[in-house]
Amino acid sequence: MQPSLLRLRRATKDDYAEIITLIDEAAGWLRTKNTDQWAQPWRTEEDRSHRILRDLAAAKTWILWDGRVSAATITADPEDYPIWPAEQQREPAVYVRRLVVSRAYEHQGLGAELLNWAGLTARQRYGARWIRVDVWRTNKTLHAYYEAQDFSFFGMCSDPDYPSGALFQKPTDQLRAPASPLFREA
Repeated sequence: MQPSLLRLRRATKDDYAEIITLIDEAAGWLRTKNTDQWAQPWRTEEDRSHRILRDLAAAKTWILWDGRVSAATITADPEDYPIWPAEQQREPAVYVRRLVVSRAYEHQGLGAELLNWAGLTARQRYGARWIRVDVWRTNKTLHAYYEAQDFSFFGMCSDPDYPSGALFQKPTDQLRAPASPLFREA
């Protein structure tokens, strides 16, 4: 699907079902790949729901709309994220999670531009020096995606049972606003 004029806006609790739909669609697609990522909600479906609702209530989640169709979602959090080592958390950063692009919008650069937007916004609003992501440990294709976006592998989180424990980061001073943006913030 070719996007028309896309709008990024802060998600609310009313968008919960759209976010779950995006995640479930991605989980179904991932089952066709060589990965166990999102084969089931981690730790439980109730825990996943709690985390999503907590981030919605804290205004940390955004949703990208193509008219009335949800094209993608991203959660960007400026607060310390406990799976990162304490010494790294002293530096201002934005921690991105639940970046999900609908399969109808794949290969259009939306994921990369959402990452860029999160880093640029965090740099402007509170001087973030890093954009950081935690990636499913076993999804090597996703690791390669982040490396192709100029993220560097930092290491693994100290909890070996945390499935999304591969840590990647990128300095925000490497980010530039796109000449022809794919979306506008509403």
